[in-house]
Amino acid sequence: MTLPAAQRGDEHAFRVLYRATQPKLLRYLRVLVGPADAEDVASDAWLHIARDLTNFKGDLDGFRAWATTIARNRAMDHLRRRQRRPVVDGAEELLDSPARENTAEEAMDAVATDAALALIARLPKDQAEAVLLRVVMGLDAKAAAEVLGKRPGAVRTAAHRGLRKLQEYLDSPGRTSRE
Repeated sequence: MTLPAAQRGDEHAFRVLYRATQPKLLRYLRVLVGPADAEDVASDAWLHIARDLTNFKGDLDGFRAWATTIARNRAMDHLRRRQRRPVVDGAEELLDSPARENTAEEAMDAVATDAALALIARLPKDQAEAVLLRVVMGLDAKAAAEVLGKRPGAVRTAAHRGLRKLQEYLDSPGRTSRE
């Protein structure tokens, strides 16, 4: 009953929703906009989600699809802005960034996640998004189809083809541990 409580303004319930959804959303956005911009895009999405949560109608699965749609829309807006205004060297931003305290386990998880997302990013765009929505976000075919504006069968097919291609990447003899 976290979702209804969050819609009523319960901060703890919203925190639970955020913690359950944010990591998956970030993985999805990292492939769409790149690791450097994913957190900013996610922040924009969460502002929209928090603002409109009281108007959302549906269950927890519907919420994940709705939140993903918002995040995808923010990502597409971001990509359009970036095309109009190419980013110049961002080294100055790195100097102002706070250091992250990562344990060895978090670092290993990040490396594994980065490697998996890098492989997914090599897929054709439709397959990559279908795999991300189905596997990473955990959406069913119908919800993923709503996010992408496609038919559920097309999403299932793209996800299947993407997963097959990922398996080929993993099985290829020339694959190195850095791929």
